[in-house]
Amino acid sequence: MLDWADLEAGRDALLQELAAYRRARGHDITVVFDGREQGGGSSPSRAAGITLRYSRQGETADEVIGRLAAEGRERAVVVSSDRAVMGEARRHGAACLSSAEFLDRLETSRIAAVKGGDEERDARPQKTGKGTAHRLSKAQRKLTRQLRGV
Repeated sequence: MLDWADLEAGRDALLQELAAYRRARGHDITVVFDGREQGGGSSPSRAAGITLRYSRQGETADEVIGRLAAEGRERAVVVSSDRAVMGEARRHGAACLSSAEFLDRLETSRIAAVKGGDEERDARPQKTGKGTAHRLSKAQRKLTRQLRGV
């Protein structure tokens, strides 16, 4: 049996984390949930600067994410650990991050906010001047360019 209070508490905690990340990074964030109280809702709402979308009745959140990825194409970054969702997003040209990868970015952003630093600069390894240069593959460089906005 689904406990609606726990579900809402989890959603609120997620939105608080994302709101802090949005303030630190300044990105537009859209969160897609399965239908609101089983009835769904088609019009997006906003909470703490984050766009909230709910799937309609008879539609899954995965379908909404696929549609949004198709609309956003290369500008979209989809965070999911669902292979089908990630595959659909990639087919439309969107960049994808697993939930674990995004959690790492959230943590890095949180630490940078506390330290007052730039997490992108802090996350890059420092050059030592020794060894051969390593260049990412073309696909990895493209993904990195897309994810700079995340």
